[in-house]
Amino acid sequence: MQCAIYKGNKKTDHYLYIEKEDDFSRVPQALLDMLGCLELVLSLELSTQRQLAQADVSDVMRQLAEQGYYFQMPPKSGEELLNQGIIN
Repeated sequence: MQCAIYKGNKKTDHYLYIEKEDDFSRVPQALLDMLGCLELVLSLELSTQRQLAQADVSDVMRQLAEQGYYFQMPPKSGEELLNQGIIN
């Protein structure tokens, strides 16, 4: 499965994966507005044999097929998890 990955100028470490380069037709306008001006970071072929740094490739592929996009946010920092009582 082919995908294109974009980053916006309003949110750091947030990435938008879409099926086809420059085809944002299935992405909610509110999400596009939140990200701001989008810049193509990478185009790649996804497969279950490929690993992604901060996302499960199966989840990405499923969401691309079902909704046409996958939105990756940065993982919560250790301090945030401590404050929420999730970790000690």
